[in-house]
Amino acid sequence: MPPKVKPGGKGRAPAKRQLAEEFPPGEVLTDTQKRSWKLGHPVGQGGFGLIYLADENSAKPVGADARYVVKVEPSDNGPLFSELKFYMRAAKPELIHAWMKSHKLKHLGVPKYWGSGLHEKGGKRYRFMVIDRLGTDLQKRFEECGKRFPRKLVLQLGLRLLDILEYIHEHEYVHADIKASNLMLSYSDANQVYLVDYGLAYRFAPDGVQKDYKEDPKRCHDGTIEFTSIDAHKGASACRRGDLQILSYCMVQWLCGRLPWEDKLQNPVYVRDSKIRSLENISEFMTKCFSPQEKPDEIQKFIEEVNSLGYEEKPRYETLACILKNGLKALQAKDDGKLDFTPPSGAISSPVKKATKRRRPEPEEDSKPEDAPIQKKIRAAKGVRKSPRKAMRAGGSKSRLVETSTQTTPGLAKLSRGRTKKTPS
Repeated sequence: MPPKVKPGGKGRAPAKRQLAEEFPPGEVLTDTQKRSWKLGHPVGQGGFGLIYLADENSAKPVGADARYVVKVEPSDNGPLFSELKFYMRAAKPELIHAWMKSHKLKHLGVPKYWGSGLHEKGGKRYRFMVIDRLGTDLQKRFEECGKRFPRKLVLQLGLRLLDILEYIHEHEYVHADIKASNLMLSYSDANQVYLVDYGLAYRFAPDGVQKDYKEDPKRCHDGTIEFTSIDAHKGASACRRGDLQILSYCMVQWLCGRLPWEDKLQNPVYVRDSKIRSLENISEFMTKCFSPQEKPDEIQKFIEEVNSLGYEEKPRYETLACILKNGLKALQAKDDGKLDFTPPSGAISSPVKKATKRRRPEPEEDSKPEDAPIQKKIRAAKGVRKSPRKAMRAGGSKSRLVETSTQTTPGLAKLSRGRTKKTPS
């Protein structure tokens, strides 16, 4: 029997979690490296924390053009603690710059980690993290384009994500929740894309030793159900091929507007079995998604290459990139660095989909002893995340609340109003 899911149900916050109190503009936080950060106005509210504009401390107030944001939540909560571990291990500026230099990349879409620490106020302790400020998310652009992206744009996004995923994977992590609402345009350059929200990021190979394949019924269907990998549907830990499988589902949806199993997202077992059948006959799957005239051969080849990977096997990133580049050549195009969101001919604006829940993985096993109370709270909260956070659009004294997409995805201007569905618990 498939798990029972209440239509349109919202996740409830575990009783022990607390909502963060709002700090006034000008509040100064000092990170573990003794750097001071001044907070501006809050621009977002996620699960159990607030997101503020921020800058390095100075006599000047934090302006609307601030380069950073700070995510703050009560120290007893778990979401930021889990995400922070990824940022501290894999998103330090020097690591990203070294990778870009060695791989001759002009851009790598991983937000940079600038600091973190604990802050006390009013007898309460808060955990905080400083990262790059970003702009709007691609889910909003997808809706504006009538739920179809141009083929050239999809191939360009695929290439950018291959660069990002190779970097993340080589730093022992998988993302496990790739989707348009977790892809953000740069605040200052709309041609740069970042993969955000590492709340489900999983360290698949601590110290270079990959974890064995093991199915756990308690963890079935982790992720966002439309896109989650077959391994995750079966309760296995996230792996590199899973990230690429998720990417392939995203590219198909971006091109044709809808995946075949989106008619029964409330039934995770149906979705899982549909995905399994799609990989048993990839050609038939592509026929369901595209007309003969629109069928993108490069996407089928991409899926076939990913499908050939073993659970522990390292992906052939260059081969996958060549497949997408050949798709651009077939269009007599190239990746010119410019992202054109002009809707394809015939695309019609679609209503925004309501958000559904997604499941969280177990916390990593290599936590320090002093982290035990936090880990206990993470385990207690496993399975449900709150509905999408609301963010305040700047513009006058009375700010307007709109929805944004992810746990630490902050943008001040042009924030998204809606989200795709997430995994039923």
